[in-house]
Amino acid sequence: MSAQVTGPRTWQFTAGAATAGLALTAVVVTAAGPWDSSGQRTAERDRAAALDHTGGADHGRDSGTTEAGPKPAPSAASVLIGLGGAGNTVKSAPTGPALADVLGPLLKDTALGSSRTAAVVDVATGKRLYGSGVGVAQTPASTTKIATAVAALSAMGADHRLTTRAALEPDTNELVLVGGGDPTLTARKDADGSASLRDLAAETARTLKKDGVRQVTLSYDKTLYAGSELHPIGVDENLAPVSALMVDEGRTNDTTSGTAIRVENPAEDAARKFAGFLEDQGIRTTSPGPSKATARAKTLAEVTSPPLSALVERMLTNSDNDLAEALARQTAVATKVRPDFAGGGTAIRAQLKKLQLPVSGVSFKDGSGLNREDKLTANLLTALLVKAGDPDHPELRPVLTGLPVAGFTGTLTTRYADGAAGIVRAKTGTLSGVNTLAGTVVDQDGRLLAFAFLASNTPGKDAAQTALDRTATALAACGCR
Repeated sequence: MSAQVTGPRTWQFTAGAATAGLALTAVVVTAAGPWDSSGQRTAERDRAAALDHTGGADHGRDSGTTEAGPKPAPSAASVLIGLGGAGNTVKSAPTGPALADVLGPLLKDTALGSSRTAAVVDVATGKRLYGSGVGVAQTPASTTKIATAVAALSAMGADHRLTTRAALEPDTNELVLVGGGDPTLTARKDADGSASLRDLAAETARTLKKDGVRQVTLSYDKTLYAGSELHPIGVDENLAPVSALMVDEGRTNDTTSGTAIRVENPAEDAARKFAGFLEDQGIRTTSPGPSKATARAKTLAEVTSPPLSALVERMLTNSDNDLAEALARQTAVATKVRPDFAGGGTAIRAQLKKLQLPVSGVSFKDGSGLNREDKLTANLLTALLVKAGDPDHPELRPVLTGLPVAGFTGTLTTRYADGAAGIVRAKTGTLSGVNTLAGTVVDQDGRLLAFAFLASNTPGKDAAQTALDRTATALAACGCR
């Protein structure tokens, strides 16, 4: 049976098809921001406008997530029905043989190296539609972050926040800056929704002055995490030393994502900046050193991170390694496992097993995917995405909302310029010789599909990425029956 493909080439999409895909994927992700009044993401609205079609209203930076706002994401089945308002507007899922006709030749592209695996699953039913080596564990690179996200949300809940506090030890005037593992804590003037170290210092100073204290011995506590702070890859601009206390991910410049030179000791750096802000408020401090807050220490002030749902979205959209490693350790803390690199991996795997996901043969050595010893399967990656759409697990919905959108957000911003922009949502993965892609796509019949493509021993990054993008685009363009 030959596959039915709409249009003369799989890289070409009509404005109408693209807008229809955006409308469906918008409904899929209605559990977490950013919101528009219609439930359609701002980026998708912009894409639709570019195609001369109307979209949702732009709300600026206001999420609009009030009780009167859109409700949590519905199940995949009702999403499919909701596309046209009636169940008969969405056709049946594509068939395996037809998908094989389309995807098989594309996955044989030599740009994808000597080892490649793939899976495609119908999100509405959980049925696998296509598979090639689905149970073979391969190096997943940053698609590991999908697993980290699911584990963290499952262990802590979408509303969980990370707290940084200042605590005063009784009778000693020792002020301890206690790290809660929030890498998004910021020292910048514009906190942009993140917890502000400046605000923490200001509130701490007000409380100290109220009690007549104008000078303190300053310490910092980073003991929430254990083990080495240095990732096995060593010093690297992709990741700061993993500390329970840091500001702005230990970056030495004004960037908020991507690579950057990092400070050697993030906790000491944070404490020194805190000291500076205290002194600006009239509180003198000593040079900070390491300590551990006692149970008798009185909390003077605290700041909290955005909810875990927002942290997960940021991690996935920007492929944020610092957040990924923090969430792996937070998962370990929440499940009472030693919070180091090994413990984070153990905790992730345990949470996925608890969710009855297929973890046979998989291995987690970190939370970010920077470790080449991580091993995941296409079977697990697609199962993670389907689980994130499960109506019984609304806490996992940010895994879908955080996926980069082809053509205009995160790590897919510059990809799919001539392909399925706005229709493919996927997490990328790139290491030398390793290229992966896993996410969701709306096919030409309006079916929401989860896919995972993993390639190893690839001869070149750019050619491999193009081959993966071409494969995902073909999946979107396919009626495949």
